[in-house]
Amino acid sequence: MRAPSSALTRALTLAAGLTLVLTACSSGGGGGSPNKGTSAGLTSCNTVGQANTCNSAATKSGGTFTYVLEKNIQQWNVQDVNGNTFENAEAMEVVLPQVFVPQPDFTVTLNTDLVTSATQTSTSPQTIVYKINPKAAWNDGTPITADDFTYYWRTNNGKDCPPPPASDSTQTKGCLPQSTAGYDRIKSLTPSDNGKTFTMVMSKPYSDWKSLFGGGYPLYPSHTAEKISGAKAGDAAAMTATQMAQAWQYFLKTPPTKYPTAGAYKMQQWVDNDHATYVPDPKWTGAKKATLQRLIFKVISDATQEPTALKNNEVQGIYPQPEVDLVNQVKDIPGVTYTIGNGLTWEHFDLNLHNPVIGKYLALRQAMFTAINIKDIIAKTVGQFDPAVKPLGSHNFVPGQAGYKDLVTSTGQGSGDLTKAKKYLTDAKFTGVGTALKTPDGKAVGPFNCRYTTGNQIRQSECQILQSNLASLGIKVTIKPIGAADLGTVLAGHQYDIIVFAWVAAPFPTSNAQQNWFTGGGGNFGGYSNKTADSMISQAVGETDATKAAALLNQADQLMVNDAYVLPLYQKPTFLAVQTRFVNMRNNATNVGPAYNTGEWGLKK
Repeated sequence: MRAPSSALTRALTLAAGLTLVLTACSSGGGGGSPNKGTSAGLTSCNTVGQANTCNSAATKSGGTFTYVLEKNIQQWNVQDVNGNTFENAEAMEVVLPQVFVPQPDFTVTLNTDLVTSATQTSTSPQTIVYKINPKAAWNDGTPITADDFTYYWRTNNGKDCPPPPASDSTQTKGCLPQSTAGYDRIKSLTPSDNGKTFTMVMSKPYSDWKSLFGGGYPLYPSHTAEKISGAKAGDAAAMTATQMAQAWQYFLKTPPTKYPTAGAYKMQQWVDNDHATYVPDPKWTGAKKATLQRLIFKVISDATQEPTALKNNEVQGIYPQPEVDLVNQVKDIPGVTYTIGNGLTWEHFDLNLHNPVIGKYLALRQAMFTAINIKDIIAKTVGQFDPAVKPLGSHNFVPGQAGYKDLVTSTGQGSGDLTKAKKYLTDAKFTGVGTALKTPDGKAVGPFNCRYTTGNQIRQSECQILQSNLASLGIKVTIKPIGAADLGTVLAGHQYDIIVFAWVAAPFPTSNAQQNWFTGGGGNFGGYSNKTADSMISQAVGETDATKAAALLNQADQLMVNDAYVLPLYQKPTFLAVQTRFVNMRNNATNVGPAYNTGEWGLKK
């Protein structure tokens, strides 16, 4: 799943195992096969300091590059909770602009084609001044101005265009943003310099302010919103909730072939469930022009077909979830470079605290997590093709991020220590330990289900290992697959006891924590609630000092580890393979994926 979100996060697709955000070029991974004549290509992505520059080279004009999307695009408003899928995000970031863009090394870079500066000028109140690039314009010639940002803010703050009422089953009578975090703290947005500058004042400090108006969620043209809703041109501040809701739905249902965009490419054609075709946009105002003749995003939902398509030159870049057979097939394809690495995508087991037994007994949860052997899980799944994978010890950071601290190992969770696990149960007066577990008041524990998405062999194996581990405690587990399209329904409807999937995080940890672990947070599907942790997360969200914010998140995380709600397993290995004749594609294991820089992709000169 893609964090953050208020209901179905962008990484739902990832959670389903149908797509996987591309790996950041961090330690651990493979490389192209030298005996096949591959160039350095992606092999240097695992070298320290080269995450953002690996596979770089000058390009020449021409060529068609076809890149695989593993899921069809059904809704087009990335900002909407129902349009917040990874495939949608990749398709839209090609043509729509954002302020700060997540990079492969987990930093964010200012998009100077859109804004020349975004500067915090005061901390009390927190004030940020944005200077929009004087040349920045939509491809119909309309300048990009503060009006576009005002429209973005008002449709995402949860107030000016409130969510649809519960009676609206079609969810068409309001705005349903994937997250209101930060936008709900904006007090004012004041334009100046003919709309090419605006000053944003916050009602309360927001530590992740760089996530606003970007971070994987781009701008939509406000003048289109005003036109189709009948609002006054150039005055997004005066749009009514009804007008904004109408525009919101328009962007949800309409591909970007129908309205102005602002990218190095424009989408020329969308064929449902087949492909999107992009061509260089001659009206692009950015500093660098696209050099590919055509860029195609091809929908291939069966990952096993991707190596064949790559070998047959039907596609030139693939991005599947790595499995042993698939990786070995790609290794044998001449003229292809690949990399395996780890980034902000992380696998985990979640417990459903809505289950009356799981939710009631802390000792049971602690015992379950202690009985699970993560090293065994890794060795029998992802470790077969990436021996560098290690257990993950945090819910908010991964190794390579400044705030990372292993808070899990010392508790014994994930260790497979059955003696310690059984002691939790006997000390809490459970009976039938190791045979047929019962609660202190004599009720049977389980059977519980372990749920994973259909067709994902790795997650099926993870559930099987968990099944064996928990059987040693006297807990019966049934394995119950989920259709990929049903994952959101299962999570939101609490239709699981134990579930395994992956989060794909943006490089904004406090925002992620607010959505995933805070009481009532949109990504908090299992119903976790700890008021002390809530307080610490709230403080972190409002803390402008990154070091202090990280310390608060780690304090809150320690409480959650002790409460045994979600067990982190490992950073998920990610796999990118491209033909060596093309360059400037690279892993980006944040929520934006490799399409973050499509304007630079091209034939090697």
